Amino acid sequence: MKEIEAKIADPALWSDQSAAQRLMKRKAHIEFGLSNIEKIRSLIEESEVLLDLAEEAHDASSANEASEKLIEARHAIRATEVQRMLSGENDRLSAIVAIHPGAGGTEAQDWADILLRMYVRWAERKGYKVEVVDILPGEEAGIKSVTLTVEGEYAYGYLKAEMGVHRLVRISPFDANKRRHTSFASVFVYPEIEDDIEVEINEADLKVDTFRASGAGGQHVNKTDSAIRITHTPTGIVVQCQNERSQHKNRATAMKLLRARLYELKLKEQEEKMQVYHKEKRDIAWGSQIRSYVLQPYRLVKDHRTGIEAGNVDAVLDGSLDEFIEGYLLSISADKIKAGG
Repeated sequence: MKEIEAKIADPALWSDQSAAQRLMKRKAHIEFGLSNIEKIRSLIEESEVLLDLAEEAHDASSANEASEKLIEARHAIRATEVQRMLSGENDRLSAIVAIHPGAGGTEAQDWADILLRMYVRWAERKGYKVEVVDILPGEEAGIKSVTLTVEGEYAYGYLKAEMGVHRLVRISPFDANKRRHTSFASVFVYPEIEDDIEVEINEADLKVDTFRASGAGGQHVNKTDSAIRITHTPTGIVVQCQNERSQHKNRATAMKLLRARLYELKLKEQEEKMQVYHKEKRDIAWGSQIRSYVLQPYRLVKDHRTGIEAGNVDAVLDGSLDEFIEGYLLSISADKIKAGG
């Protein structure tokens, strides 16, 4: 950190804005890691003081508070261990998440909407900034598709663990006969690439369409064709954004999504290791799920990759995903260690 601060203090650095920005990002990354270590150190020191106080004064409340501090420190240590595992080229970047319902109409569309809420809650707990950049509501309920950005350190590194098919079993609220239904939805995750990573995009290869943004109606309906859909002709990749009222802002966001998709495609072609982006893209149907959420006839969430289970389904659907995400990332890291001898 001292070396970086010395370089930043050199006025000559700022003659190259690109190099300066890379250094500032590196500084922020190190600050993030140091703050985690400082948090752990502070929690342990506080617990030591409280334990001394509890012993001297025979104070049970101080002992309980010390125990709580140690539990918090243990969680912080585990989170830091997981972040150390996230050593991939793009793991520390922000994420772009796309959710699509499987076959099943309203039932599957409602499940996709529940997943959206789950990930938004999880991200908010992590202190990440979440923005829904494109959403297509279902006719009766739920969503036909949604794309959101999750901004913050290691957002992609964590959320890549969620890529795949998610299965829900419940008594359908849309079935008058109250029968049990199984629904599927897929989650795709891409890194939101940084501005200093160059991706060549030829304007002649782009087909740009404008349309009126969809909404709930009333005064919030957009009266102009501000929504943007961009088709990259050579690859067939389609991205769109309708979140902003400004066509210019929607186009800028859509281009960001396109750059991320093209970068992902470029890495897929160049590096075999980047196959991780697509290896979970199976059919959105039975037998391909990474996780099952069962509400009937019993209540259980089970990750089929790690075997991790949770009985508090409501908490999981409210964003308590860390056990599943961290468990998967640690299992992947263990597999890599075994493979490397």
